[in-house]
Amino acid sequence: MAKTKKRPARPTQKPTPASHLQRNDGIPFDANLFKGIHVNRSAVERRGATLGKRRSVKKQWQAAWLLKAIGFIDLTTLAGDDTPGNVHRLCAKALSPVRQDLLDALGMGKEKITTGAVCVYHNMIKDAVKGLQGGKMPIAAVSTGFPAGQIPLKEKLQQIELSVAAGATEIDIVVSRKLVLQSDWKGLYKEVAACRKACGDAHMKTILATGEIPTYTKVAKASWVCMMAGSDFIKTSTGKESVNATIPVSLVMIRAIREYHQLTGYKVGFKPAGGIRTAKQSLNWLFLIKEELGDEWLNPELFRFGASSLLGDIERQLEHFITGRYSASYRHPMA
Repeated sequence: MAKTKKRPARPTQKPTPASHLQRNDGIPFDANLFKGIHVNRSAVERRGATLGKRRSVKKQWQAAWLLKAIGFIDLTTLAGDDTPGNVHRLCAKALSPVRQDLLDALGMGKEKITTGAVCVYHNMIKDAVKGLQGGKMPIAAVSTGFPAGQIPLKEKLQQIELSVAAGATEIDIVVSRKLVLQSDWKGLYKEVAACRKACGDAHMKTILATGEIPTYTKVAKASWVCMMAGSDFIKTSTGKESVNATIPVSLVMIRAIREYHQLTGYKVGFKPAGGIRTAKQSLNWLFLIKEELGDEWLNPELFRFGASSLLGDIERQLEHFITGRYSASYRHPMA
């Protein structure tokens, strides 16, 4: 990817520990920073295709990676039939994601293992607050006309403000796809910056809906614009598109994150979402993050999975490691 040499001023703050990361305050809009980007589709897809073949972990090392992956999951329920009971069970699973007998067998019985967050619709935020029993686990709420984003900006900002007031500490917004499709980068910047302001202290994860963006080049440019506008995370998908998170599109977004960090000093998080259902898939994303961004990004403040069924398969694989047998999926319910 090519871009100009013009550089904004780097933030003056000293580097902070991973647990106290400086938020991405964004930078002024400057199309010169990304207009020269051109993504080589064949090269990206070739790199993505080799990832799972070049990297593999087995036995206790795989179990360790899978336990780590649990802490990156935004345990999600975004269904039309969500009820308070469903959300309460989801929260209980988020707080205790692995059966205690399995943790004891792994020598991790005394460790406090939880998922990274729970993610719900706005109407379910108060139920999530109650289900988490006043704990510190983040509550993410989808907003801004999720999943299509086809509502006026004024209504998007109102939705964000209402969700924050209800107790959401993270807001997953969706961009207006037409702005990306029409290459209206200034318009996209203004919209995302307005959403960031409405979030206040709540962290903002910006969903690009990459399955509805026709080229990797547009994905890269949209990633740049959303980060420039102050996104704390950029996220692949809503989970409702026909094509959701893929390794190639994730590679494009991750490299944009890396270049933005090199340019500004700000660390932006990444969240693949939609279609990530198996433990093996989750490992590929962890390897990708480690190789492209480094160990600093392997913490929940900079990396998350958006998933609902992934946790059940991870727990099932952990039981296989302990017993040597695959158990039925009903032994590992999500909620």
